[in-house]
Amino acid sequence: MAEILTMDSPRDEMAPEHPAFSFREARKLIGDLFVHNSFIYWTDMLLTGAVGYGCATCFLKTPGVTWLSAAAYLIAGFALFRVGSYIHEITHMRTGEMLKFRIAWNVLFGIPLLMPSFFYENHIDHHNSRHYGTVHDGEYLPIGAGRWGQLVLFWMQVPLLPVYIFLRFLIGTPLSFCYPPLRKWLLEHMSSFVINFKHRLTIPNNAPLKTWAWLEFACFLRCFALSVAVCVGFREPAYVFKMYCIAVLTLGLNYIRNMAAHHYRNDGEAMSHLEQLEDSVNIEGMPVVTELFFPLHLRYHALHHLFPSLPYHNLAKAHRRLMAGLPENSIYHRTVYKSFWSVVSELWRDATSEPKAANNRASAA
Repeated sequence: MAEILTMDSPRDEMAPEHPAFSFREARKLIGDLFVHNSFIYWTDMLLTGAVGYGCATCFLKTPGVTWLSAAAYLIAGFALFRVGSYIHEITHMRTGEMLKFRIAWNVLFGIPLLMPSFFYENHIDHHNSRHYGTVHDGEYLPIGAGRWGQLVLFWMQVPLLPVYIFLRFLIGTPLSFCYPPLRKWLLEHMSSFVINFKHRLTIPNNAPLKTWAWLEFACFLRCFALSVAVCVGFREPAYVFKMYCIAVLTLGLNYIRNMAAHHYRNDGEAMSHLEQLEDSVNIEGMPVVTELFFPLHLRYHALHHLFPSLPYHNLAKAHRRLMAGLPENSIYHRTVYKSFWSVVSELWRDATSEPKAANNRASAA
């Protein structure tokens, strides 16, 4: 995995200070919270995965529509959404860190759910100050810059992505193995989980291409086996449709989370780390419900962009320290919202306003 340039890396000690925010002061307040607790990771992943797979099996095998199947469907969706979110944690781990956990997650969830961990390598660009909010950022659309059409494009992806990913592995993988010139193109253009399809993955020179190939081949076998099972009558088409419904629910939950992660006001210009922080959101209200829709404490998304290598189990503690220890006029305090709805209502106003009014930096210039 390529090195991630983050605010909490040593080289950022030279980052310019802001009169209303100090990186050094913030880092000092939470300096002891950067250690990953492997027990929490393993326990959370295995228990959540067991609940997700158990309820998914109940939903898939229960005929018709019943209260039991509906409850199993919803629980499976939220549980698989949570366990799938570990792909984000894995991307931020340093090379070689918690290697057994990464392998186990890919075997138990990445391959069965068709989301191998290398499909999130593009997330590195989302934290790069040269790429965040630009065409090189696959996780950013200028929804809040008066581009309501981008909001439509954003939600249209949800029902299409499960089919797209299935066909990409079933057809694209064997073709790329048989025709090597196609391989690099497939990795650059069709091997990333993005909302901005103009993004192209930059493959680092030290990328573990053999590992990626094995993970991809396993995903192909998963798709091929399911296709054969349907063709020979071992699985009914209705069973596959139910699998599709689970995938749509899980993806839909992730897109709901994404809507409240940022303000999406940037219209393509490079942004500084402080501007990234101001464009990001922390949500404090209704912690239990919020954790369902923002698993692994992703509701503290502005904090995550401030210190990307903080393990998820320490984000809440770090947030409390920063809120208590930083001055009230700190930029960090302005990232805090009390509910998901307050963030989304603001995003909707920005999306339906004039582009110039939504793009603060452009109007300021």
